[in-house]
Amino acid sequence: MGEEGTRMNVWAQTWQWLTQPNRWSWTDPAGIPYRTLEHLGFSVLSLALAALLTIPLALWLAHYRKGGFVANAVVNIGRAVPSFGLIILFWFLAARWEVNTSFWPLLIALVALALPPLFSNTYAGVISAEEDVVDAARGTGYTERGIMVHVELPLALPVILAGARVAFLQVVATVAIGAIVNNGGGLGRYIVDGFAEGAGGYGEILGGGVAVIVLALLCEGAFGLISRYAVPKGLAAEAASRSRLP
Repeated sequence: MGEEGTRMNVWAQTWQWLTQPNRWSWTDPAGIPYRTLEHLGFSVLSLALAALLTIPLALWLAHYRKGGFVANAVVNIGRAVPSFGLIILFWFLAARWEVNTSFWPLLIALVALALPPLFSNTYAGVISAEEDVVDAARGTGYTERGIMVHVELPLALPVILAGARVAFLQVVATVAIGAIVNNGGGLGRYIVDGFAEGAGGYGEILGGGVAVIVLALLCEGAFGLISRYAVPKGLAAEAASRSRLP
């Protein structure tokens, strides 16, 4: 079969795979809607845990200007470690400790992947808050905790959401890779199973890859809407002007 024939065969396999009766079932574990929700569930859980671990610490450090450089350096080590390497490392540790190897390794790796952008953006957003505004709040009787929660955090919100956007897209992409060790695996399960089938699985590989891309684009659009409506226009304009500074 020539190259053109091979391409046509792949597209035919993909179409056949997409049009299977159970492919769009919400209740069938092999259906695209079911696995999309599974994919999103893992991604949202990972981002939420990373935010709980990171944002309060970064907010406190930035407010008091303590240990920011050291903490930032430690968290950013995660950027130098490949996500697939983290998944494999935690999988071996989970196997050694005899815990669930299809859940915890991927979850911990995803949380570690989401930490750097969330921490860095939260710290940078709080640091960049106008000192006059913070001093004015302190002068009107705000406690230090009140300043952090009611003044600095809202001012840093546009930058924090930008970090969450980056972190979530990284997590969504990595969940697909994590299907190698995760029995569910979300949409990435299609890619792994397709490779296991060899030439007969090309349609499943392509269909799964397209599904991951579409999901990532939808998540990007969703975060754009969240940033638009969750952040007051004044704060958004201020954040945009800061981003244009040299």
